[in-house]
Amino acid sequence: MSEVKVRLGRRLFYDPRLSGTGTYTCASCHKQALAFSDGRAHALGATGQEHPRSAMSLTNVAFNASYGWADPRARTLEAQMLVPMLNEHPIEMGLKGHEAAIVGRIANDPEDAALFREAFGVAPAGITLETVVKAIAAFERTLLSANSPLDRYLYRDDRTALSSEAQRGMALFFSDRLACAQCHSGFNLSGPTVHQASARVTPSFHNTGLFSIDRHGAYPAADRGLLDVTHAAADMGKFRAPTLRNIAVTAPYMHDGSIATLEAVVVHYASGGIDSPFKSPRLKGFEATPRDISDLVAFLQSLTDDAFLKDPALGPPPR
Repeated sequence: MSEVKVRLGRRLFYDPRLSGTGTYTCASCHKQALAFSDGRAHALGATGQEHPRSAMSLTNVAFNASYGWADPRARTLEAQMLVPMLNEHPIEMGLKGHEAAIVGRIANDPEDAALFREAFGVAPAGITLETVVKAIAAFERTLLSANSPLDRYLYRDDRTALSSEAQRGMALFFSDRLACAQCHSGFNLSGPTVHQASARVTPSFHNTGLFSIDRHGAYPAADRGLLDVTHAAADMGKFRAPTLRNIAVTAPYMHDGSIATLEAVVVHYASGGIDSPFKSPRLKGFEATPRDISDLVAFLQSLTDDAFLKDPALGPPPR
């Protein structure tokens, strides 16, 4: 990490030259106002091809134990980034087969070339896709959100930061009866995280009872979650629990955008999901009154960090 790497990575994150069509950017699927998600049920690639999954928020992405919805092999931002860049089924950024030409677009820009020289000590001829990825990862590691009403209430002793509804919702969220924090735990409300003081971390994945299309727990063939990576039957429909920070601006929800609202998400978990032999044993369902649902949504809305969503240092750089 260095200031110049971050500055360079920010330029590249918002640069349409870094796509096969020359029209798409990282920010096309990761918009700051939407907590670096895109508001779609299914992300669209540079050629307009639809992805079976929704684009995940990049909120506090530096701390992830794994990346993507269901890939335990992707343990770094750099490893994850090559997936949307080079993926062909579906096409996302569309770099595959065009790597040299796209790197050439960057190397031939005098300002970019000067930043690469300062950041990595390389001449234009030494710029590679690897250094491009490293620069973007440096910028993404600065996407830090820690100024929500919940943060001010918990860590800055601002007793006015949370409404009474949100406080009731927080009590429900962390209660043994609802047990939401079993999966959405820690400072990032996302399960396992990696940071300076963390021990060896194992990524976790959960089947949340969204589908059982054959009445035996099968998920749609287009996306069966962790199973498609491990080929282990027990991994059917397992996906990573995303961070809940800024969740109110990242609708629709779940890996496929199949649930439209936070209220509907709470109702889904209250129901316990669809019966399935693969469903997580943590999903037992719970009784929830209309006020309980409203209070839980108020708590989830208290995780929105408006400063993060509007910070000009994280937005498109001046050109």
